[in-house]
Amino acid sequence: MRQSIFYSILISFILFPLVNQAQSDKWDTFYETSGTLETPDYKNTIAFCKKMADASDMLSYQVFGKSARGLDIPYMIADVRGFKTPEEAKEAGNVIIMIQACIHPGEPEGKDAGLILLRDIAFRKKKFSLPENITLLFIPIFNVDGHERFGPYNRINQNGPKEMGWRTTAQNLNLNRDYMKAEAPEMQAWLKLWNYWKPDFFIDTHTTDGADYQYVLTYALEDGLNIDPVVGGWLKESYLPEITKHMFALKMPIFPYVSFREWHNPRSGLISQPAPPMLSQGYAAIHNRPGLLIETHMLKPYKPRVESTLEIIKKSISFLSQNSKTLHDRLRKADENARLLAPRKVTVPVSFGVNQKDSTMVKFLGINYDVITSDLTGGKWFRYGKDTITFRLPLYDKAIVTREITLPPAYIIPVEYSDLASRLPLHGIEVDTLRKATWLKVDTYRFSEVKFRPTSNEGHQIPQFKAESDTATIFYAAGSLIVRTAQPTSRIIAHLLEPQAQDSWVSWGYFNRVFEQKEYSETYVMEPMAREMMEKDPSLRKRFDDWLSANPSLKDNQWEQLQWFYKQTPYYDKAHNLYPIGRLSQQQVDDLFPR
Repeated sequence: MRQSIFYSILISFILFPLVNQAQSDKWDTFYETSGTLETPDYKNTIAFCKKMADASDMLSYQVFGKSARGLDIPYMIADVRGFKTPEEAKEAGNVIIMIQACIHPGEPEGKDAGLILLRDIAFRKKKFSLPENITLLFIPIFNVDGHERFGPYNRINQNGPKEMGWRTTAQNLNLNRDYMKAEAPEMQAWLKLWNYWKPDFFIDTHTTDGADYQYVLTYALEDGLNIDPVVGGWLKESYLPEITKHMFALKMPIFPYVSFREWHNPRSGLISQPAPPMLSQGYAAIHNRPGLLIETHMLKPYKPRVESTLEIIKKSISFLSQNSKTLHDRLRKADENARLLAPRKVTVPVSFGVNQKDSTMVKFLGINYDVITSDLTGGKWFRYGKDTITFRLPLYDKAIVTREITLPPAYIIPVEYSDLASRLPLHGIEVDTLRKATWLKVDTYRFSEVKFRPTSNEGHQIPQFKAESDTATIFYAAGSLIVRTAQPTSRIIAHLLEPQAQDSWVSWGYFNRVFEQKEYSETYVMEPMAREMMEKDPSLRKRFDDWLSANPSLKDNQWEQLQWFYKQTPYYDKAHNLYPIGRLSQQQVDDLFPR
């Protein structure tokens, strides 16, 4: 009997590690079982997410939309108390963090890091325990159609994984250019998800191209001119120092995401500037929310890219958990500040640049390289070696405002543009509807010097123009939309509706038809009419001569000269080059919506 008990105990000691290992292996990710060389396809990713959600009350599998080809776009919710709605999370005072992967599916580190994170949270808590005051949203694959264009040849500059997805959607749209214009069905679904949860912190995961250097991970985080300083100052003074210190301690040094003054050439100097709102982190910023862009380096092996992504996410979660009250207080203040931008007549920056004459010398952990003249192309050939080097380089990161505006109390959008205006609620923007048709004298803009770029961008013919303030009396039919600016989304409103904003509807080409002249005069009609006009108004001749002096190339162009006279007649279309969206005064808003 004793011998039997002894052998039973002995066998249990032998089998226990094997049983434990078998249970552990059940939750190894596809990436891990591949030897850290591969990433799962859509089917395997979904299957693993569902498997985890079915086995843990802490995890929930959800779908937030469909792709252009009809595939489900998934996301996971992780919460210690099993919260599955924003109401539950906000009632408990939780920090809601949204992490996004595979907006560019050729850059899948965030997907594999996120799957490991969720697995550890639910099944291997010794590796990472999710704080009780954090609700985590994880989108493993945003661009699901691009993800399924799976293959080994999608990223020529990249060192693994063995196969990966494609950059754009099935409609050949780059989702990380679509946050403002919101054309893609995937982006429209994402915006609904964003405004349903209203996350407190956003993380977007990518892989960068460019020069070689030692950093496995660089980052971008808007903490300057395009985010409320209440939030931006906290990110710069508290969050970033902690994250940077942690990553360096792990021997995973990080650096701000930079470009180079001369392409591929770090020695030429580094440039870091504010992100436009068409990009994820720029969009989060004008929503008054921190948006961390992670860019792992494409030349580094896949494993350290995944590991560094996982580590910066885990540290961010811990930091935000410990500083939840401070974060929530600052976000509330930023939202309130945004509501008051128009009433207080505070200027809003809508276009940014960087001061190319003002730099700071910084240490940059580089890889030594030489530059030779290519015997094939005659161009510069940058040849990177294996030796590390610490450069001392000028960093140009002093952001400047290149365009700012003062918000009116409201904008009015003609009903004939309601197909475009219907996207406003996707951004969380509240709108009113004009009940009765009316003529309104409004402040607006008149365009001139209109030119178009020679190639399209995201399927749009991008205009370049000059816009000058103007007043016009415009007919607005019933159903036209009134957009009041005293709301937390005021910065988004400005960036969409102010023509000279970097990612406005006008700058994306949605109002190109306004630039088109539809009626013309015949030269044989205008020849006598021009003379009659000058007889009635002698000053007209001097104005014509001044215009001709300013445009000497038109000296022998009869049609353009008579076109000038045509524009002085009442026959000329006064709506040509006129922006149809009006800026309303408070009195006009009160008259339209009497209390």
